[in-house]
Amino acid sequence: MIELIQKVVDKLLKVKSVVVFTGAGVSAESGVPTFRDKDGLWQKLKPEELANFNAFLRNPDLVTEWYSHRRKIMHEVQPNPAHYAIAELEKYFERFTVVTQNIDNLHRRAGSKKIFELHGNIERNYCIQCKKFYDLGDNYPDKAIYCECGGLIRPDVVWFGEMLPEDEYEGAVNAAKTCDICFSVGTSAVVFPAAYIPIYAKQNGAFLVEINPNQTDLSKMADLVIQGKAGEVLPKIVDEFKKRKKEI
Repeated sequence: MIELIQKVVDKLLKVKSVVVFTGAGVSAESGVPTFRDKDGLWQKLKPEELANFNAFLRNPDLVTEWYSHRRKIMHEVQPNPAHYAIAELEKYFERFTVVTQNIDNLHRRAGSKKIFELHGNIERNYCIQCKKFYDLGDNYPDKAIYCECGGLIRPDVVWFGEMLPEDEYEGAVNAAKTCDICFSVGTSAVVFPAAYIPIYAKQNGAFLVEINPNQTDLSKMADLVIQGKAGEVLPKIVDEFKKRKKEI
């Protein structure tokens, strides 16, 4: 692994623009459960029955309770070494972009500045009628909540059947198409259109690095593959980068 890390650092020392594309594997290292956790109630329901707009309209109390449950879990976990390593690396580049499929806000809490959240952010909520945003803070309602205008308040996340937020996706695509190096971290890269991000980077000449415990469909396309946990690999890359940077 040391040799692979040195190769990555060799590239980082020569580039000006970096994109880091992250997925569920990065959040899992913080203890964020996968989409369906082990809570008995939720095991009886398919995610598709909860995470879609029609389900919300049919049973807003149930969907609100489920998202409150998930938001509480995500609020209680902390960023892990991978999140902090990414935020640290950002300090050394004028053009550095995090593109994430995760909705847990952990990148921002770790200190990353420029982030495109392709699937939304569970800590944000908005009214489906007037579009006003709501910060629920430490409030975890078990029943539907309503805006002053009378509209239902929903989590600002992308549900099944919904389009990705246009500005977030366009920003991510532009960053990918103009970066010099792209990291695909903790993701199997099979959920489209989000998974196009590293592909666009590669097609436009970027050096593609994959960091993941297992091989993925993206591995064959990557210029360099490091098999391992993001929280172990990324800090080593950043430490070596900082060491080499001082020597220049």
